[in-house]
Amino acid sequence: MKSRLLSLLAVAVAFPALAEDPNTLSDAEKAAGWMLLFDGKDPGAHFRNYKKDAISDGWAAEGGAIVWKRKGAGDIITKEQFENFEFSVEWKISEGGNSGLMYRVQETQGPPWHTGPEVQIQDNVKGHDPQKAGWLYQFYQSETDATKPVGEWNQMRIVIDHGKCQHWMNGVKYCEYEIGSADWNERFAASKFAKLEGFAKSAKGHLCLQDHGNEVAFRNIKIRVLP
Repeated sequence: MKSRLLSLLAVAVAFPALAEDPNTLSDAEKAAGWMLLFDGKDPGAHFRNYKKDAISDGWAAEGGAIVWKRKGAGDIITKEQFENFEFSVEWKISEGGNSGLMYRVQETQGPPWHTGPEVQIQDNVKGHDPQKAGWLYQFYQSETDATKPVGEWNQMRIVIDHGKCQHWMNGVKYCEYEIGSADWNERFAASKFAKLEGFAKSAKGHLCLQDHGNEVAFRNIKIRVLP
């Protein structure tokens, strides 16, 4: 399993840090099984609001990106659920802004973060949350800050392979962990999520882009399913 994960990551790192032509797939990516989740024009093709049938007008396609436009836009999730996958997205945050990417989200009574672990997205310079961009919220950190300044695009890549996970930011490996391991369970017990029975319990789920009340943009959103 470890050698397979490393080989997958070697392919990931081989791709450019940022897309020269966003929202498209190269021949190599197509051959590797990548799929676009946003074509640069229609956010509602692959996304909808959490617990809704469609995507709100609080999110709009601008300049080839899905852009948060106003308060109340709401968290958006992929229409499809994913289990084992490699996911890549480019994001750009406003000054002091905060957002997040969640995975294995289920539509339960609570908000998305009640079931889906969150990879933090924020302005690390003027943001107010001690959890930095690319960290797994309250679980795993990175001693390196590879994010770019506000106004520039960052590429975030995560791999979820039978519970074994890795985070990458702009080509730099941030963390590696295994959901359900002894280390995970210890960190879970010490986190604010400990009382949430459904947190990270589903083997698959929706990917979620968070509305945290700040302007954020996403583009070049792609995924490939792993066996």
